Amino acid sequence: MSFDVRVLSGEDDLLAASATFRTALLGLPPLPPGTDVTRFFEPGRTLGVFDGAEPAGTADSYASTLVVPGGARLPHAAVTHVGVLPTHTRRGIVTALMRRQLADCAERGEVVATLRASEAVIYERFGYGIAGSSARREVARRQARVRETAPRGGRVRLLDPASSWKPLARIYEDAAVWTGAIGRPVSWWRQQELRQAAEPGPAYVVVHGEDGAEDGYARYHPIGTSEWFTARDRTIVVDDLVAATPRAYAGLIRYLLGLDLVDHIVLPSTAPDDPLPLLLTDERAVRTVAVRDETWLRLVDVPAALAGRTYRGPGSVAVTVTDDLLPGNTGTYMISADGVARTKRPADLSLDVATLAALYLGGSRWWQHARAGRVAVHREGALETAEALFRTDSLPFAGTVF
Repeated sequence: MSFDVRVLSGEDDLLAASATFRTALLGLPPLPPGTDVTRFFEPGRTLGVFDGAEPAGTADSYASTLVVPGGARLPHAAVTHVGVLPTHTRRGIVTALMRRQLADCAERGEVVATLRASEAVIYERFGYGIAGSSARREVARRQARVRETAPRGGRVRLLDPASSWKPLARIYEDAAVWTGAIGRPVSWWRQQELRQAAEPGPAYVVVHGEDGAEDGYARYHPIGTSEWFTARDRTIVVDDLVAATPRAYAGLIRYLLGLDLVDHIVLPSTAPDDPLPLLLTDERAVRTVAVRDETWLRLVDVPAALAGRTYRGPGSVAVTVTDDLLPGNTGTYMISADGVARTKRPADLSLDVATLAALYLGGSRWWQHARAGRVAVHREGALETAEALFRTDSLPFAGTVF
């Protein structure tokens, strides 16, 4: 069955796309009445499939950047709002949307795409692989003490949450240089503002650093406020914590741990190798409650993506990549610390584009995928060479939900 996938532009179509997505995902609240949805979509990037005059499925993306090993920021599509009405599932609508979206990304020159998956079995067949994870952590505040050897931190001050969005966006843009970080476009910040305005409870923002030279911030809010003053388990949730330096990070953590009327601090999304437990005298004050997949990565332009990151270690390896949806990516690539080039040499290793995406940021290891049968080894020692070339100092992490 074939579908006509078209670009949506008018306010009515965008409202229909938003309603379709919310209906498909079941657990999302409706938009507040009077919401101008055109503020949250980038022109030309929202796709729709219609059954007659009625929308049946949609997919969207934002123009962004992705920080890759070595620090380069590659052109990136942040894929979101993918949904099909429950009356139209299993008819190939998602396939039609994903194929069109990938073709559009390639035409725009976007080297990579990422998404956050509501279901884990959908996106690998479109070339996406799990390239990074996030960890949910909870801190027993009264048990937590910062080590004397930790950085002292600098000035921390409160901002008015309603007017803080522009300075937060500036701080984030300067600070987000870690592997896996993505650029946050204006439309992303508008959605955060909308969500915060729709929440009835209090919210707080603190920034670290001197006026005009802030290098970190934390957004947080309390939960269970109806019994806040009599509760024995008062909890705050850290919605976003960004720090450009170890000093800023330690300063913001010290501030959060100094909130007297708080028993527990929940950090829903932190890097898997975040040093928070090591910052404290009692590491058990921090519990890692869950680690889950975060970044699903698609290499839209494999040659450009491979050339865009750095490699380390001696030797070289010839890697054959297969990409059924974007066949121009299929080929063999010679990879070394000196760079990447296509080659006609026999493959040392071979894999599909989704597996390469999972390895690309350093979030998993070549030997793991080889043991799982996802990497074929054709030359002894090639796996070890690839391990060294792709090794990174830290695990990839985005910290941005979209």
